[in-house]
Amino acid sequence: MTEPVAQPPATGATQWIEAFARELGVEAPSRDVVERLLAMATVAAHASQRTAAPIACYLVGRAGASLERAAAAADAASRALSPPWPPTTDRSGDDVLG
Repeated sequence: MTEPVAQPPATGATQWIEAFARELGVEAPSRDVVERLLAMATVAAHASQRTAAPIACYLVGRAGASLERAAAAADAASRALSPPWPPTTDRSGDDVLG
């Protein structure tokens, strides 16, 4: 069994992101990009389970999508999965509008 790697004390998100970006060989995102990604991740997390947020960010990277496209896609996915409003049936399943 492999021994776990000792973890250093927690660092701030900005420092971790910068170190991670260096390890990946890419430039760290600007403050504006971070804010926009977090906004998109918030939509994903609130429209489903929290685990959707990091996976959504991964998919944005895989797709090479712009932040605008990512935000639009997150909104569209949320709308597609949201129940219609106003509801067309009551809790018993009877059609309210019919």
